[in-house]
Amino acid sequence: MDNLQKYKPTDKMIDLISDNYSLLQVMSRFGLSLGFGDKTVKEVCELNGVDCRTFLIVVNFMAEGFSRLDGDKDDISIPALIDYLRQAHIYFLDFSLPAIRRKLIEAIDCSQDDVAFLILKFFDEYTREVRKHMDYEEKTVFKYVDALIAGNAPKNYQISTFSKHHDQVGEKLTELKNIIIKYCPAKANENLLNAALFDIYACEEGLESHCKVEDYIFVPAILNLERRMMENEK
Repeated sequence: MDNLQKYKPTDKMIDLISDNYSLLQVMSRFGLSLGFGDKTVKEVCELNGVDCRTFLIVVNFMAEGFSRLDGDKDDISIPALIDYLRQAHIYFLDFSLPAIRRKLIEAIDCSQDDVAFLILKFFDEYTREVRKHMDYEEKTVFKYVDALIAGNAPKNYQISTFSKHHDQVGEKLTELKNIIIKYCPAKANENLLNAALFDIYACEEGLESHCKVEDYIFVPAILNLERRMMENEK
């Protein structure tokens, strides 16, 4: 099915980024740094010890607008995929959300305006929801998968449990955006607030993409692994 893929192992990595700069995030989460010259995707992945097939499955899934998943689920390196998801968690919790919060504080004076205080309150509540969601994945889901790979997964948990409770965490963010847009504090630094709002939209899109990778790549791959292990036990 490689002939159906938009991006292939023989493509130059620089061409991927030039074609779609949002793939920089995918690269970073797979541990691929800039400075790769004119090397191909396969060469860059091999030099960095990254599973090229898994990298391209995620890249093509993101680039194709989540319309289809190329390749067989057996081609995915689950450890590589979990590393990618863990790095995404670190990006959102330790970099993206704190950076937005700093911009909001700089743009609005929370001590002088009730709306400004409400904006920060909603943002902090949203961040807590995201952290709770990702903590569950780290402490329950990924640990379960690690145990599954090692052949000693607990019998009282299955990946379908995660799939059923994998809700989007965007409701509070929608409320926050509406407050900023409709009731922008009069004394706000509009350039900074607009920049923060732009980052909020970008963060929301990034989190939605992250959830779709989990729903359409990660969960099916783990269901496939569970099925293979059950067949081996028979």
